[in-house]
Amino acid sequence: MTGEASAVLTERHDRVLLITLNRPDAMNAINGDLSHGLVDAIGELEDDATLTAAVLTGTGKGFCAGMDLKAFAAGEDIGPLMTFIKKGAKKPLIGALEGFALAGGLELALTCDLLVAAKGVKLGIPEVGVGLFAGGGGLQRLPSRVGYGRAMEMALTGDPILSDEAAGLGLVSRLVERGEAVATALTLAERIAKNAPLAVSASKRLIKAAVDMSEADYWTFQKTLFDGVFSSNDAKEGPRAFAQRRPPEWTGT
Repeated sequence: MTGEASAVLTERHDRVLLITLNRPDAMNAINGDLSHGLVDAIGELEDDATLTAAVLTGTGKGFCAGMDLKAFAAGEDIGPLMTFIKKGAKKPLIGALEGFALAGGLELALTCDLLVAAKGVKLGIPEVGVGLFAGGGGLQRLPSRVGYGRAMEMALTGDPILSDEAAGLGLVSRLVERGEAVATALTLAERIAKNAPLAVSASKRLIKAAVDMSEADYWTFQKTLFDGVFSSNDAKEGPRAFAQRRPPEWTGT
């Protein structure tokens, strides 16, 4: 979705898609329009061979405040977004956090492969304080991103951590000054986009698989990706461009 009234905006930067949650008056809380708009934007990323990576950010004071309870009570459809949160994106997705990511907002951030955050940003899953639990994957994903003990404390107390601490724990890969998160994330995404798209996508899948797989299962899974990458046109173009001392021209095939 694009346009001033859209809940989600998209903007192309060569091989990178900038996706912006655009409900600043509602702290980018998730309603039906935002859910469908974000899924449409991810679809654009996945379906366009000229796009290698994306940056996800939010307008206003917060990245995302989680579920819009009024929209939920009104029965608005957020099913597509929940499907995305479960599966994630096939291509690299970088979160750029200038403001807080709380509850479902942090769970949305956890679908990103890398997080760039401004100093002092709050990250948390406070659901236990209102009689709920984080049902969008946060309880499954946090331990591998911040460690078992810190994840358990965040889940049971509901207290947030700051991006400064999150960077030390590995949840945030780049900690920046206020106002620099999007620019830094775009620079990082553009660096990724200089590489071969198929190789980048396969590398992402293998890193994610390594978290839960045994070593034996990992090697078996890697074999399934070999031919698609090592027999691709890009695998021929890379060495050829290197030998000719020129930038490669990737086709994603």
